[in-house]
Amino acid sequence: MAKKQMTEDEKFLFLDKDFINSPVAQADWAAKKLVWVPSEKNGFEAASIKEEHGEEVLVELADNAKKMTVNKDDIQRMNPPKFSKVEDMAELTHLNEASVLHNLRERYFSGLIYTYSGLFCVVVNPYKMLPIYSEKIIEMYKGKKRHEVPPHIYSITDNAYRNMMQNREDQSILCTGESGAGKTENTKKVIQYLAMVASSHKGKKDTQQSGAGLLYGELEKQLLQANPILEAFGNAKTIKNDNSSRFGKFIRINFDVTGYIVGANIETYLLEKSRCIRQAKTERAFHIFYYMVAGAKDKLREDLLLEPWNKYRFLLEGHVQITGNQDDDMYDETMEAMSIMGLTDEERTDILKVVSSVLQLGNIEFKKERNQEQATMPDNTAAQKVCHLQGINVIDFTKAILTPRIKVGREVVQKAQTKEQADFAVEALAKAMYERLFRWILGRVNKALDKTKRQGASFLGILDIAGFEIFEDNSFEQLCINYTNEKLQQLFNHTMFILEQEEYQREGIEWNFIDFGLDLQPCIELIERPNNPPGILALLDEECWFPKATDVSFVEKLVNTHSNQPKFSKPKQLKDKTEFSVQHYAGKVDYNARAWLTKNMDPLNDNVTALLTNSSNPFMAELWRDSDRVVGLDTIAKMTDSGPSASKTKKGMFRTVGQLYKESLAKLMTTLHNTQPNFVRCIIPNHEKRAGKLDANLVLEQLRCNGVLEGIRICRQGFPNRIVFQEFRQRYEILAAGAIPKGFMDGKQACCVMMKTLDLDTNLYRIGQSKIFFRTGVLAQLEEERDMKITVIIIAFQSQARGFLARKAFAKRQQQLTAMRVIQRNCAAYLKLRNWQWWRLFTKVKPLLQVTRQEEEMSLKEEELKRIKESSQRFETELKDISLKHSQLVEERNQLQEQLQAETELYAEAEEMRVRLATKKQELEEILHEMEARLEEEEDRSILLQEEKKKMQQQIQDLEEHLEEEEDARQKLQLEKVTCEGKIKKLEDDILVMDDQNNKLQKERKQLEERVADLSSNLAEEEEKSKNLTKLKNKHESMISELEVRLKKEEKNRQELDKAKRKLEAESNDLQEQIADLQAQIADLKAQLAKKEEELQNALARLEDEMAQKNNALKKIRELEGHISDLQDDLDSERAARNKAEKMKRDLGEELEALKSELEDTLDTTAAQQELRAKREQEVTVLKRAMEEESRNHEAQVQEMRQKHTQAVEELTEQLEQSKRVKSTLEKAKQALEKETSELHIEIRSLNTSKQDVEHKKKKLEGQLGELQSRFNEGERQKAELTDRVSKITIELEGVTNLLNEAEGKNIKLNKDVASLTTQVHDTQELLAEETRQKLQFSTKLRQMEDDRNSLQEQLEEETEAKRNVERHVSTLNIQLSDFKKKLEEMSGNVEMLEENKKKLQRDLEASNTQYEEKAAAYDKMEKTKNRLQQELEDVLMDLDSQRQVVSNLEKKQKKFDQMLAEEKSISSKYADERDRAEAEAREKETKALSLARALEEAQDGREELERVNKALKAEMEDLVSSKDDVGKNVHELEKSKRGLEAQVEEMKTQLEELEDELQAAEDAKLRLEVNMQAMKAQFERDLQGRDEQGEDKKRQLVKQVRELETELEDERKQKASMAAAKKKMEGDLKDLEDQIETSNKGRDEAIKQLRKLQAQMKDYQRELDDARAAREEVLSTAKESERKAKSLEAELMQLQEDLAAAERGKKQAEAERDELADELSSNTSGKSALADEKRRLEAKIAQLEEELEEEQSNMEIVNDRLRKSTQQVDQLTNELQSERSTSQKNESARQQMERQNKDLKAKLQEMENQVKSKFKSSISALEAKVAQLEEQLEQENRDKQNTAKAMRQKDKKLKDLMIQVEDERKQAEQYKDQSDKATSRVKQLKRQLEESEEESQRITAARRKLQRELEEATEANDAMSREVNSLKSKLRRGNEPSFSSTPRRTGGGGRRTMIDSSDAVDDDGSVGGDYNGTKGE
Repeated sequence: MAKKQMTEDEKFLFLDKDFINSPVAQADWAAKKLVWVPSEKNGFEAASIKEEHGEEVLVELADNAKKMTVNKDDIQRMNPPKFSKVEDMAELTHLNEASVLHNLRERYFSGLIYTYSGLFCVVVNPYKMLPIYSEKIIEMYKGKKRHEVPPHIYSITDNAYRNMMQNREDQSILCTGESGAGKTENTKKVIQYLAMVASSHKGKKDTQQSGAGLLYGELEKQLLQANPILEAFGNAKTIKNDNSSRFGKFIRINFDVTGYIVGANIETYLLEKSRCIRQAKTERAFHIFYYMVAGAKDKLREDLLLEPWNKYRFLLEGHVQITGNQDDDMYDETMEAMSIMGLTDEERTDILKVVSSVLQLGNIEFKKERNQEQATMPDNTAAQKVCHLQGINVIDFTKAILTPRIKVGREVVQKAQTKEQADFAVEALAKAMYERLFRWILGRVNKALDKTKRQGASFLGILDIAGFEIFEDNSFEQLCINYTNEKLQQLFNHTMFILEQEEYQREGIEWNFIDFGLDLQPCIELIERPNNPPGILALLDEECWFPKATDVSFVEKLVNTHSNQPKFSKPKQLKDKTEFSVQHYAGKVDYNARAWLTKNMDPLNDNVTALLTNSSNPFMAELWRDSDRVVGLDTIAKMTDSGPSASKTKKGMFRTVGQLYKESLAKLMTTLHNTQPNFVRCIIPNHEKRAGKLDANLVLEQLRCNGVLEGIRICRQGFPNRIVFQEFRQRYEILAAGAIPKGFMDGKQACCVMMKTLDLDTNLYRIGQSKIFFRTGVLAQLEEERDMKITVIIIAFQSQARGFLARKAFAKRQQQLTAMRVIQRNCAAYLKLRNWQWWRLFTKVKPLLQVTRQEEEMSLKEEELKRIKESSQRFETELKDISLKHSQLVEERNQLQEQLQAETELYAEAEEMRVRLATKKQELEEILHEMEARLEEEEDRSILLQEEKKKMQQQIQDLEEHLEEEEDARQKLQLEKVTCEGKIKKLEDDILVMDDQNNKLQKERKQLEERVADLSSNLAEEEEKSKNLTKLKNKHESMISELEVRLKKEEKNRQELDKAKRKLEAESNDLQEQIADLQAQIADLKAQLAKKEEELQNALARLEDEMAQKNNALKKIRELEGHISDLQDDLDSERAARNKAEKMKRDLGEELEALKSELEDTLDTTAAQQELRAKREQEVTVLKRAMEEESRNHEAQVQEMRQKHTQAVEELTEQLEQSKRVKSTLEKAKQALEKETSELHIEIRSLNTSKQDVEHKKKKLEGQLGELQSRFNEGERQKAELTDRVSKITIELEGVTNLLNEAEGKNIKLNKDVASLTTQVHDTQELLAEETRQKLQFSTKLRQMEDDRNSLQEQLEEETEAKRNVERHVSTLNIQLSDFKKKLEEMSGNVEMLEENKKKLQRDLEASNTQYEEKAAAYDKMEKTKNRLQQELEDVLMDLDSQRQVVSNLEKKQKKFDQMLAEEKSISSKYADERDRAEAEAREKETKALSLARALEEAQDGREELERVNKALKAEMEDLVSSKDDVGKNVHELEKSKRGLEAQVEEMKTQLEELEDELQAAEDAKLRLEVNMQAMKAQFERDLQGRDEQGEDKKRQLVKQVRELETELEDERKQKASMAAAKKKMEGDLKDLEDQIETSNKGRDEAIKQLRKLQAQMKDYQRELDDARAAREEVLSTAKESERKAKSLEAELMQLQEDLAAAERGKKQAEAERDELADELSSNTSGKSALADEKRRLEAKIAQLEEELEEEQSNMEIVNDRLRKSTQQVDQLTNELQSERSTSQKNESARQQMERQNKDLKAKLQEMENQVKSKFKSSISALEAKVAQLEEQLEQENRDKQNTAKAMRQKDKKLKDLMIQVEDERKQAEQYKDQSDKATSRVKQLKRQLEESEEESQRITAARRKLQRELEEATEANDAMSREVNSLKSKLRRGNEPSFSSTPRRTGGGGRRTMIDSSDAVDDDGSVGGDYNGTKGE
């Protein structure tokens, strides 16, 4: 009933105690003597001890009954079942590793993740959400003691909180463990619990309910929101954990006296800052990088200069998306958490700027110079971004990185850095920047959480730090972590020692106290000892100060100083010289000291840090406030000078990482020693992040590292098992039953008496005041003795009960005997008296004797009267009493009514009083409200005061910090006093150097002045040149005006020529450009096609290899089938031998009958005859044994045959798997090829768009040519500006001279102020650099101006030459015009031919589309056939199940028919292989369907392009309409072009009709083929339905043939693919033609106004098409998911088959036991009772076997149901595909509507053209006037015409090629018809094979029927034999009995004979039943 009442959340907390208290488990444990044996896989396995041989023990494993010998020391004792799943492992009687692991495993598998181990709370990560952290659970644990509730983190937290409140003692909770063990999650749960329990806003009304249903105040909310901020900046994804904390933290929550939270503080340790620059491949950097890149939007993104994540070098190594987390959402959460913590928007942007600058630092690239090691920065864009974000100068930054200033001795030197040094400096800067940002954020969080409204009385600290780590390569970080864990383990040991001491003192137990914390002291001293001898950290710090110290010298010094230390050692096999070992409590750890010196110093470039301190961004300056403590290049140089003595003088300058960490750890340990610690150990169950899986070795290693096993070791030293006196007496009083007297006795006295009687050693136990203490293992011994005692008592009780029942039954039999004797006596007397006359008279007279009884009846009546009178008197008295009671009740009622009236009056008065009180209450409430308002105002005032107080406190803190800084500065100044004199000397030397530099600068200034003079002279010369140019310009303008006059005169004569020329010019240019573009595209496409053809040939070669492998596999399968047939022949021969054995049995039966007859004749013979009988029985037994031996040999042979068969099947499966792998690789290659083709199509489209862009650019360039004249004028203006700039430069030079004078004055004052001199020198250098840059800029600008001037002169000369050429060409224009007219006519004819070819191509396109649709329909039909085949497969599987049931029944009848089951198994495995193959083929079909769908999409794209061509034509016609005012053209030429276009449209229509006719013919042929295929498939399906269930072997052959057909289909599909390639070529040619048409009509792009509506409609249709495609892709994805599900179902099927095999093995074992028992039955003929018992056991085992077989059958039915479900899912997917096809048909109908609209628009165009004709007549004169402008382009037209002629020839060749391709396609169609005929012939062959398979199945059924008959005959023979044997036995017994001569004795003997016969009959029945169930032994 307890189980039913447990809720879902309680199942994961409370323990089910039914298993613990079960007597079955207790008896099993006691009987088997179970122990733990070490195991590689499971850690430890349960086993029972069988034999002991000295130090070795023979053990039998409990799981698989395997026997093995183990050393005694390796065996560990097992706890009784009473201790299974115990909540506190310290209570275990056997405290060992195996018991701890077993207890944790059992609890973990039961969903119980929390377990106590003494002081520890062990938590195993469940890797799933458990409902044990709700508000209900928090209420359950609130205020409860540890032993009252199950283990939980809430219990630990609540106990710590209660102890803090009650004892006023600070508490701490220490969470340790590996990464991913759940430390951070448990700390979150601790904070959540405390925020709920100790919230200071619980009583107020304005509390808001959070998402989890918990009530928090503002401070609690901030405390909870601090975690997301720290996780964003300090957590990252690792291999083990998606949200791993890469730092340790100590959260200190302060409470006031009343227990409310008043503030918090967070301290961090060991931030893994190297993660921000490099990560592993499957890991990520800190979360904030990805959050910022994904979440920052718009303006903020621009401010932060963000780029995609793949542009950052620091993020490229590890970028893995975390499942379930979106980076942009997490960015919003962190920003919200920052706002809750009180961070302003400016602070948040500053933080993100620092993060962005860290990423940008990674993008800075350095390169080596060619002949030097010096690093250079070729591209400084990343550096500019960093400097912009940090607010520093780029030049200074690059100088500081590449050539930093280093003080060497007394001099300052600029040292060039190598590439490695520069990379190291940038990475170190990035790490330091991120670490300082993290520290700043932590300080800001602490400032927000430190809201001390009330003074903190005590605190509760939560430590979340990494556990003990042992890796392959352990570095400095691992040493620090392990050092921390050593200290924490020492704290645990010390606290445990104190608690044990207190417990023993409380109970008054004598014990030698041991402080186990001292065990760890040598290792801790080895690490932290400062001197005598110095520890590892001290030696590392000392080595950091030495000039030439290395990591190797550090390790050598370690070895020399600590060679005698027991915890220190050197590895035997050294991989590196920097390796050493330390023996920790968790094991030996090998450390590698590579780069420890640099890690300990953590050096930075102090030049960069100085820049960052002076940053214009105040946030950056605040971050780098204490940059003087950084280990810089100067300090390292000083260390090289000063040596080790500098460590004393420079101690205040900076501290190493080891010193800082040691100090912070010392502070932490002092705080922890002052608290009461609570320990939580988190454990990873497995590295796969899978729920419900536990890796034993991994857990054991963590238990060692976490100190849990260390705690168990301490427990073993004392008395870990404690029991209260009452419980001990109640459980173990049975062991000392007579010792304790009756009556009351004190518990302690009773325990003392019991221990005396038990005779236990006094060292094994101690008796305290309230408990009795035991050492480990004592309770288990007592449990064993108790079990033995209970078994003895129960056996005695059972014997008494059985005796009582037997005596009762015997007494009942005796009573029955006496009753029978009485009945016999009475019957005999009746038989004697029935004929006596007096007896007859007595029987007749006796009824008449009732008259004499009247007096008796009268007396009885009188007595009844008396009774009635007495009862009436009684009733009268009762009536009187009731009437009295009634009157009393009436009086009481009246009194109660009076009381009621009085109370009503009182109630009225009370009502009046209530009304008065209510009015008073209202008045008081109003007063209360007023008081509350005043209170709130006062509270606001108090808040303001508190804020002011906080500000004051902050100011005080700042002042204190300032004081500390000043003190540090004072110390520095005192330390620097000594060095100041040396510096002054250096500065004097520097002054001399500066004097020299000033002299040099003066010389340079003179040189600059000379250069300026040269520039001014050059400018004067250029001005003169410009004047000459202006003169030339005027001359040219006059010439141009004259030429224009001449041109106007000649315009009238050349109007007709100009009209023709303009049109020809435009067309020739367009055609030339088109032809060039088309040629380039054709060349690219040809190259791509060649590549694709090569790839296709490679793929075909691979496919041929696969086919060859398939054929080899099929050959091997045939050979194995032949081998199987041989095995079947062997089986037949064995069956013949068995028949012979049965004949022998029959002969023996006949001999037995003869013996029986002889025995009946000679029953009464002498003892000699009995001896003969005994001999014959012995002969019979000998014959039986011989028969059994023969049967065993036969079984052995059968098993050998089975093993051979299984080996052959395994080899086949391996070969099939290899072929499948090859197939999968080929499919991947296919998919890659298809992707490449799609990418090529996309590139072609992009080329088309780029071509249009080029055309637009050409027009722009023509416009720019006109603007060159204006630029010339601008150049003159720029010259004037240059003169102004030169004057400005001279002024600036004068300023520079002034600055130099000032610098000389400052040099004189350098002795007074050293710092100001250095800065001024720096400024002068910068100004000089800027001046040199400006000079270079001016020189470059002057050169550019000269170049521009030269180009303008060249342009002018070209213009003059062009004008001369125009004059020359005027004379030849008339001749060229006539030639052009002829060529135009030829071009028009060629255009018409091209349009005809285009129409033909369109028809071919449509034909190919129809072919694709037909192929899609054929694919649908193939899918339907596939579904049918799957259904048939299911039917075959059902048949398999039925056959298996038949085989199981046969096995029940006789053991030797196991071979049939093996055959059925092999058949089922083969069918599973066939099903796998069918599924693989289905996947191939799906991939082919995808390729067909892609081809369809390409065809639709082609159709859309054709529609675009039509639209362009319409647009051109409308352009003609709209361009009447802009451009004047000849009406006659326009009409000609219009007619040509109309002719082209008509030819296109005719070509389209021809193509449609050809398509229809192809469709008809294909439909015929499909009809034939469908008919053949229908016949095939009918034949399949008519197949017999048992023709499985033939079905394999049919499936193979179907596969061959599918390969042929694949070949056909390949041919289709080649057709698709040809079609693509045709489409490419079509596109070329369309591009030509488009380019011939370029100037008509402006008239698209009327077609916008149509374009919008087309866009809508395209969207619908996209939606349909997306839906199709979703369906395909669902199909893939269904395939995955099918695979999982297949895996489950395989598992079930394996379970079936295991069950069959168990069944065989049971049958073997049954046979042994049957042999024992035949041998033990003497005792009938024993035979009956054994018979019952056999029947029980038979029933068990039958149940197991039924379970197996049910499992097979479940598998079949799953297969049916998978087929249903496949059907659903096919339906969805059909719906998508219907949507595509709808889209096609919409396309047809669009074509109709196009036709209507064409008609409108014709109408518009008619209108244009009338309008163009007026514009002829205007057009003729503009002919003169076209003369300049006549020369280009001649060249273009030649190119066009060449292009036309090439296109004619292409058209011929296309015609040849069309003929090839027709030939392929004929080949398809031939292939369809071949397919029909093959289907006929398949039918014949089906008929043969049916005949074979009939033969197999007949053979099975024969076998069944033989079985029945064998069973009947066995029955007859058993009956004969039983009858012979009975006769033998009768022969042994003495014969009697008297008749009564003969009757008795006969009765006895009948009894024996009946018993024999019963036995015969039992034997028959046994035979029927298949369990009778021979």
